[in-house]
Amino acid sequence: MKIYHHPLSGHSHRARLFLSLLGIDHDAEFVDLAAAAHKTPEFLELNRFGQIPVLVDGDIVIADSNAILVYLAKKSGDANWLPDTPAEAAAVQRWLSVAAGQIAFGPAAARLVTVFGAKFDADEVIARAHGVLQVIDAELAQRDWIADIGAAHPTIADIALYSYVSSAPEGNVDIAGYEHVNAWLKRVEALPGFVPFQKTAAGLAA
Repeated sequence: MKIYHHPLSGHSHRARLFLSLLGIDHDAEFVDLAAAAHKTPEFLELNRFGQIPVLVDGDIVIADSNAILVYLAKKSGDANWLPDTPAEAAAVQRWLSVAAGQIAFGPAAARLVTVFGAKFDADEVIARAHGVLQVIDAELAQRDWIADIGAAHPTIADIALYSYVSSAPEGNVDIAGYEHVNAWLKRVEALPGFVPFQKTAAGLAA
């Protein structure tokens, strides 16, 4: 397998993290975003949206980080990561949607302001970040892992949320007061095969 990525992309990190947790050998192909390598004709052949990460597995090309998580979970054959029953699969999908929605427009967007100079309203995206973190903290007060499936094992929902929640302080989002979120971050980081998200000296982390 080959993963096209950038080390400062949380979307890339969630894919690389899951590959590592599964123990899957893969090649990592750096995509130079500053040089617009993701907009070249060659890259657009892989993903017409010009976004990373992209996973190539033989003749199969998977674009979108959450789609990559689903693909890898199914390929691994380990239903702990993505349960087969309708209700449990839906419980996981709920949080994949949060990762693509509230997380992307909250803590991820706040980090884009400080790390990449994105032109978002900082106060607005920070407020969004705290809104979703409050919900996640309340959910994690009831269980160890985010998807409500009554299991003592993480799912791809946890992987989808981890990168941008853990790096939220880089976007000036203070997570110190979220007791259950911080305990959950430590549980993810204790998983065999965990690889950290590259840090930057930005925001509260500066």
